[in-house]
Amino acid sequence: MPISNLLGLGRTAKPLTSAEGRRILERDQYRCQYCGLDGMASFENYLIMTVDFLHPRAKRGKKTAANLLTACRPCNVIKGRRVFPGIAEAKEYVLQRRGELNREWEARMKELRGRAAAAASPRS
Repeated sequence: MPISNLLGLGRTAKPLTSAEGRRILERDQYRCQYCGLDGMASFENYLIMTVDFLHPRAKRGKKTAANLLTACRPCNVIKGRRVFPGIAEAKEYVLQRRGELNREWEARMKELRGRAAAAASPRS
């Protein structure tokens, strides 16, 4: 075994070609495998579709069809480089984290709207 492999410096899988990515997107019908966003429903949805390595390239994930899936950019970013035993665990994590982020965002927006309304109201 080469010393680079022992030190964890082995090569990662090469990035996907456009054709490889398109095959995965088409296989999954342009639907995010985490949240279900339909990339064929609108151009805006289509623009944020990506191909995710379930087992990340950075953690020696292979460039095989079984390790690749369609993900919208938000879900892909939320999953990040985390490693999960399978798609079910990854999906559970991503959906839970999306819910947490959504609640945090809603609370922050409510606070900001309240401040904006207070600043806009006439003071007597």
